[in-house]
Amino acid sequence: MKNLLCPQCDIHRFHVKNQKSEFMVVTVNSNHEVVPINPDDSLEGYDLSIVYCLGCSWQGSPKRLKH
Repeated sequence: MKNLLCPQCDIHRFHVKNQKSEFMVVTVNSNHEVVPINPDDSLEGYDLSIVYCLGCSWQGSPKRLKH
């Protein structure tokens, strides 16, 4: 499945945060589902409504990413 891209810099890696400000590196697939880079990681407790680009300052909803 194809990963979506940052609308500002076109990379496909992002991170999400939890309430402790810990972060996890993720991608977003073409169904707008947030997927951890490490398949053994759990996204439980992480806010999946905002993704933060690892390549630039963009942040926003996974729905705003480009195909």
